[in-house]
Amino acid sequence: MALLPDPAPRERQHILISVDDHVIEPPDMFTGRLPAALAERAPRIVETDDGRQVWRYEGREYPNVGLNAVVGRPLEEWSMEAARFDEMRRGCWDINARIVDMDLAGIWASLNFPSLIAGFAGTVFWKSDDPELGLAVLRAWNDWHLEVWAGSFPERIIPLQLPWLADPRLAAEEVRRNAARGFKAVSFPELPAQCGLPSLHTGVWDPFFAACEETDTVVCLHTGSAQWAPIPAPDAPFETITTLFPVNGLVACADMLWSGIPVRFPRLNITLAEGGLGWAAMLGDRANYVLAHSASGREGGSWKGDLLPSEVLRRNFWFCSIDDPHAFGALDAIGAERILVESDYPHADSSWPDTQQVVARNVAGLSAEDAARITHRNAAMLFRHQLPDNGWLANT
Repeated sequence: MALLPDPAPRERQHILISVDDHVIEPPDMFTGRLPAALAERAPRIVETDDGRQVWRYEGREYPNVGLNAVVGRPLEEWSMEAARFDEMRRGCWDINARIVDMDLAGIWASLNFPSLIAGFAGTVFWKSDDPELGLAVLRAWNDWHLEVWAGSFPERIIPLQLPWLADPRLAAEEVRRNAARGFKAVSFPELPAQCGLPSLHTGVWDPFFAACEETDTVVCLHTGSAQWAPIPAPDAPFETITTLFPVNGLVACADMLWSGIPVRFPRLNITLAEGGLGWAAMLGDRANYVLAHSASGREGGSWKGDLLPSEVLRRNFWFCSIDDPHAFGALDAIGAERILVESDYPHADSSWPDTQQVVARNVAGLSAEDAARITHRNAAMLFRHQLPDNGWLANT
């Protein structure tokens, strides 16, 4: 396997905060982080007979799928095969190298989701056969993320926690505890019912969302976090599935909207990582139309409150873009104050190392104020994260 030479540093035209990147968990992530009685059962990297490296946990294997760590690799070598750590660009799993790669691409700060050993929302851990072990492993993941990944460069990494969703009330307690420690966000499965959890419409999750609202913890819904995809046919090619990624965002946003959760918790902030932008205006129009043409807006209907669905969308939701050039021409319906950018490092969808150029092209026709909102001000406000001094843009 080959790694390409380091790219030349890209020109910094904008301060960028990426709200969707990923960490490939390093082999020593759980070392020394579990209670002594559980330490031997922690997830660990093992070498297989055919030369692969995989995580092993509770007797199951979790490979680092190749497409999750392809930055810096020749396109012809991209595949779904399990990748070894020595076949990845070091920034995938080493925080010092990650900061170097962020500098090369001109990314000031980054919010990082997990990879497959955890599942994008900690699914693997809270589905553990042994709940005590699962909770200990999930807490160890959060501890490592806060202390090592974000803690090494707190001005560059925004701390994201994984929730313990086997028990919504304990999940709420963990949100409060983690917020007090410095976490700014939590990764929640975009469609919990698809994970075998109670749906958003049951009211079961209200204690969790109340804790998020109370602590200003941003709820991040990442495409694929519920392990669901709108696959139209069993023999659909892989490109069909990846083309439809934004459909997950549309479905998750509509489900959350009609659950009434953002109406009951008006200060709750929800991001749709890797969801795209183009569908957001259509969803607002369609939801308003449905409200006017069904029983939802009548007495006893599911919609409560005085705001239109489109108004709740613009109050509670944040839409995330890797590269949606045409959607930036219709910002009036979405609002520049509700858009965030993402680079998706180190996944196959990533714009790295050309994130600066991609974002600059997309915001080129906007006012300087709207461009600043989208590239960094919205994210800095939402996640309460510091911005660099005036010399950072010039320091390529």
